[in-house]
Amino acid sequence: MSATPQKNRASRRVLAAAAGLATVGALVAAMPAGAHDRGHGHGNGHGHKPRTVDVQLLSFNDLHGNLEPPAGSAGNVSKTHPDGTVESIPAGGVEYLATSLRTARKGNPYSVTAAGGDMVGASPLLSGLFHDEPTIEALNKLDLDVTAVGNHEFDEGATELARLQNGGCHPVEGCYEKGKKFKGADFPYLAANVTKEKTGKPLLKPYTVWKKNGVKIGFIGVTLEGTPDIVTPNGVKGLKFHDEVETINKYARELDRKGVKSIVALIHEGGAPASTSYNYDCDSPGAGDGISGPIVDIAKGITPKVDALVTGHTHQAYVCTVPDPSGKPRMVTSASSFGKLYTDTTLTYDRRTKDIVRTSVKSANHVVTRDQPKAPDMTRLIDRWNKLAAPIANRPQGWISADINGRGSTAPEKPLGNVIADAQLEGLAPADKGGAEVAFMNPGGIRADLVHKASGSEGDGVVTYGEAFTVQPFTNMMNVVDLTGAQLVTALRQQVSGPNEASPKILQVSRGLTYTLDLTKSGADRVVADTIKLNGEAIDPARTYRVAMNEFLAGGGDGFPALGEGTNKLVGASDLDLFNAYLAAHSSATAPLAPPATDRITVIR
Repeated sequence: MSATPQKNRASRRVLAAAAGLATVGALVAAMPAGAHDRGHGHGNGHGHKPRTVDVQLLSFNDLHGNLEPPAGSAGNVSKTHPDGTVESIPAGGVEYLATSLRTARKGNPYSVTAAGGDMVGASPLLSGLFHDEPTIEALNKLDLDVTAVGNHEFDEGATELARLQNGGCHPVEGCYEKGKKFKGADFPYLAANVTKEKTGKPLLKPYTVWKKNGVKIGFIGVTLEGTPDIVTPNGVKGLKFHDEVETINKYARELDRKGVKSIVALIHEGGAPASTSYNYDCDSPGAGDGISGPIVDIAKGITPKVDALVTGHTHQAYVCTVPDPSGKPRMVTSASSFGKLYTDTTLTYDRRTKDIVRTSVKSANHVVTRDQPKAPDMTRLIDRWNKLAAPIANRPQGWISADINGRGSTAPEKPLGNVIADAQLEGLAPADKGGAEVAFMNPGGIRADLVHKASGSEGDGVVTYGEAFTVQPFTNMMNVVDLTGAQLVTALRQQVSGPNEASPKILQVSRGLTYTLDLTKSGADRVVADTIKLNGEAIDPARTYRVAMNEFLAGGGDGFPALGEGTNKLVGASDLDLFNAYLAAHSSATAPLAPPATDRITVIR
């Protein structure tokens, strides 16, 4: 999911060490080995090995450093029962994910575990504070075999990504635990469609081949071609991102020439199923009819040499078959996000053809429930890192009277989005701070909810530094710029047009800005221009307005080129600092902050 990346964080973190800022992360993964031999068809003529063997492929995506169970509505998955009722199930947490994957592998000697990217990035404090070393350690313990890179793996740039792969202590902050050096990931990160501008060579390995007892399966990993649009320029400096389909087809041919006929693509790009329930049948009424979004065209373009697609990025749950270019159905899966689900796919491998028997491929998503035993090694890992983080994480920042939903809200205008935008406006409105008149927040940068129930010993209603950080983990610096009224209107219309037309990105706006979003219309017309008002007055196209936003949006990120046209820029405090200051100023134990009304954007459906 696109989100607010961060710039120059290494230097910033030194300055913010006392505050303990950090970012990025993602988590958990699993083991290699498992699946039972089954003798389908003919033997191989030698009488001892069956013709086919079932390989278990376990997969997940978009962990984002969620070592602990995600709090509030962001930690639930929806299940639709036969009678039509929908149940919300608390899910996720690496202690439970480890148990789920280890249980699933039992009795499966041929089992491989793969991930679809964004293992790290936009992580909660427990991982982000330590540059996601805890998450990589957890993924190693889970025996993850391979993952694609996602866009968030580039949040801190290619050099930091290489450190996560190869190990070594942080170049600025050093080693976090006395006598311990960070070992790096013992699984390969694949980035087939990312090359270095200077040399044209791949940044990381484009593919890897998993082998066991003569069974060989190739994995090709790509991130979305649009990664530079959703990561700050520093994160992707010196890199080129190429077309997903062309890249996968190129390396599928290479693997095929090397005799690897069974191929799985790990793609950090996804789709949107017609239902948010994890058990929705997106092959109803026909193959792939219940899913839309970028992954559909990608799947239809990828060579039939590829036998299955593990996808991600959209944080959705689906198990679909989308026809390949030859018209044959091919499995396309995604396991939601934050370790709440895992996908179990059976790949029947034919030893004679060395290929997967496509008609036998079966797949299903499973909930990582919290009513199963916790994996003790993961509990120890969490406890160890929590002790290091505690002095910073447990510091109270404010009080709330009820849940204030952000990530868990599906509405265009989110209560927590209003709080964040108001915090940015208030902090940057003084003349010496930028003179902001309005503030915009990108929805993908809101990574969690503020949850009333205590996460630790702090007490219900207390917002800790760790919880605030989990909501705003990028520590982006704030910018205040001049934009004309015409540019401001154009920016609001870019929420639902251009690259955002198919999947709108509705900016969260500060108090005083109001307009109508008419979803019965199409393209830019969905934002009704003559309804846009600031403090009750129509926007004047010729007037100059002072607009506050994070540095990611101010650079035109998330498909908002109009916001990148600002002039007379003043750089302010970080988004997290403004958020914490607002919580401190507007709440107390006796007068907690209540969820704000969501009445700024009038939605017509």
